Amino acid sequence: MTRVLKQGEYTSTVYKLIADGDYKEAANILETEMKRSGQESRAALSLIATCKYHMAAVPEQFESAAGLYYRLIQLCPDNDDYKFDLAMCLYKACKYDEAMKASFSVQSSKFAGRVQQLQAAIKYMEDDLPAAKSLIEKQGEDSCEAVVNQGCILYKEGYYSEAIAKFQQAIQLEGVKAHLSYNIALCYFNMKQYSHALKNIAEIIERGIKDHPELSVGLATEGIDVRSVGNTAILHETSLVEAFNLKAAVEYNMGPANIDTAAEALTDMPPRAEEELDPVTLHNSALINMEEDPSEGFEKLQHLLASGVAPPMTFANLIVLYLKFGYFSLAADTLAENPDLVNKFMDRFQQEFVQAVIMVEQSPDEAYKRLEQMASRQTDNLRKYLKTIQEAQKSDDKHALKKAVHAYDEELDRFIPVLMQQAKIYWDKENYDQVEKIFRKSVEFGNENDTWKLNVAHVLFMQENGQNSSPHKYKEAAGFYEPIVKKENQSILNVEAVVLANLCVSYIMTSQNEEAEELMRQIEKEEEQLAYEFPEKKVYHLCIVNLVIGTLYCSKGNYEFGIARVIKSLEPFQKKLGTDTWFYVKRCFLSLLEAMSKQLALLPDNILFEALDFLEICEQFGREIKARDVDPLSTEARDARNTVAFESRQLKCQLLRLMGWP
Repeated sequence: MTRVLKQGEYTSTVYKLIADGDYKEAANILETEMKRSGQESRAALSLIATCKYHMAAVPEQFESAAGLYYRLIQLCPDNDDYKFDLAMCLYKACKYDEAMKASFSVQSSKFAGRVQQLQAAIKYMEDDLPAAKSLIEKQGEDSCEAVVNQGCILYKEGYYSEAIAKFQQAIQLEGVKAHLSYNIALCYFNMKQYSHALKNIAEIIERGIKDHPELSVGLATEGIDVRSVGNTAILHETSLVEAFNLKAAVEYNMGPANIDTAAEALTDMPPRAEEELDPVTLHNSALINMEEDPSEGFEKLQHLLASGVAPPMTFANLIVLYLKFGYFSLAADTLAENPDLVNKFMDRFQQEFVQAVIMVEQSPDEAYKRLEQMASRQTDNLRKYLKTIQEAQKSDDKHALKKAVHAYDEELDRFIPVLMQQAKIYWDKENYDQVEKIFRKSVEFGNENDTWKLNVAHVLFMQENGQNSSPHKYKEAAGFYEPIVKKENQSILNVEAVVLANLCVSYIMTSQNEEAEELMRQIEKEEEQLAYEFPEKKVYHLCIVNLVIGTLYCSKGNYEFGIARVIKSLEPFQKKLGTDTWFYVKRCFLSLLEAMSKQLALLPDNILFEALDFLEICEQFGREIKARDVDPLSTEARDARNTVAFESRQLKCQLLRLMGWP
């Protein structure tokens, strides 16, 4: 609601609001007054345009401000201030051709440096780096702006260490600035030096909290109801939004165990209304919360693409997520309908890889053949880069060595997903021998890669339960799991629960009971500490370890011990019962029911009655818990029977029948 002003307060109030950065309220007052008077005032239009520019967060809002500057130029065709502001609005709206054209219309010499800077930025955003370099060189070598621009060019060329040196030089010239610290953090992020990136991000956040407590950093995460701080000039100067988005990206890239921390980074940033959020924040929010709410995540990504303001990685991420959730037809249709976006945002490797994965559903053999061709090319490239690295080491050519190592790392990052997709084709067929052969074939490149080691451990673990198992497989699996677990020396809970469970089972099956007990004690200790610090937080690690052990004993026919272990593992039920834990529970109970129906299992009455009580408790606490993950876009997602309560009633009914109850 626009405030009511007394006579004589109009001008002073508007200028005070603008000085305080409350552009939204100032614009509302100006627009209301202009509408009331029925007259178009140039001064009012100029102030509204200024407010709209500073309020803007997305290109559409900058376009709205540009419309006002077009009107102002009609009223004052010789005013270069308006012309330059128009060019800036068009640049921010991603209308680069129009922005360049508008910049040429600015004739005043006082804008010469700023126009040159803007034109260089336009060429930079268009990826015309030679033109951008040429314009930057005209600014002089020693100015801070020139040094920063040189750093930006080096960043875009992939020379991250050299870019960091330039940004640090700029800090020496200009002092510590949030945007320079952010640029350095971004370079470290691209170098995958996440600890250095987080250090620079932390400095930006600490400085922002200290200098501007009014921005309410972290209050939303703590559950405090706060009002939007808007997209003010102060918020822009602090680089807090950029820092929190980068922190979320770092945590997201560090693996599934850090997803909660990534989500927290987004809620920690200064609060803004939904319509005020920038495209990067919307993109990151969709990505990080995809597991919790896929429908909303897909909706946000599709909205960003339709609006034409999506971050460059949005299209490729949408396609990859379609494939991850099994929407192969949607992925194929989206590719076919957007050939321009495919060519603009996906390189040749990504296009080939996605097309091969789409084929898996209908023609897995042909998909495997295509993936094998890609893998063959990549192994040739990896060997070539290894040879180049060795030659550079011999000649002590540090620049060539650095370049070759970077190329090798990039090629390896492409090779691993291809390899994993090949393995998945046979994994889905439960042909674990073939999966192992695929991994063994790539040992020279994958043996230092955590993803490769983890999946080798999984396939060795699964083979032990297969027809062609050999006694040493559990021991081999433990050998691959152990370094992954020990790597997380800060908190064992950062390791996925299934990894800890499989390692524990591997210890038990190779008679290393002391190691298994020590691992479980460590998990229990950390869970107790976490429960003390965050009483409402649900942690399933120890529960899943016990469930997997219980499942193992059930699979070996020892239902008395297995079912007892499963029942105990879910205490307390309000914290341990969930979709993932219920999966293990029902597997064990279905196995028990099958064995009882075939008269292969006979349990004491006390265990059977304990099982009935357990299922009744699951029914009580499982009314709002999904029994299984389903396609969020399907009608099955709305099936009222997809609850733990419904399935536990079904299991209890079958168990009572087998016990001879009418």
